[in-house]
Amino acid sequence: MKTIQTSGKRKNAIARATVRPGTGIIRINKVPVEKLQPELTRMKIEELLIIVNDEKLKTVNIDVKVEGGGTLGQTDAARIALSRAITQFLKKKSVLRAIKDYDRSMLSGDSRQVERKHWGGRKARKRFQKSYR
Repeated sequence: MKTIQTSGKRKNAIARATVRPGTGIIRINKVPVEKLQPELTRMKIEELLIIVNDEKLKTVNIDVKVEGGGTLGQTDAARIALSRAITQFLKKKSVLRAIKDYDRSMLSGDSRQVERKHWGGRKARKRFQKSYR
């Protein structure tokens, strides 16, 4: 079996997933999914594994490296990379359909970005206070 490499992006976070022959261990930044912190991160990743629930996943190791962004951006980027890797590995239309029906954002990214700061204020939309007297 060849190795499969996929990627996922969310805001400033970029994740790269690599599928290799192994014993069914899934790691994110060298940490097994079962030991991921915070709990919301672990639940979001395990949600995908519950939907797929295929025995073939026990024959491969999946390593995900995530860089940049915050914790939730990294979680979503890892989730996208992982779901793309699993669908490429399994090559089943039923798995692809199950993921799409549950949550389409697991396969396709979200292009929204933070609006940059503009002149005349502290943030993107906030303006400096105006004094009339």
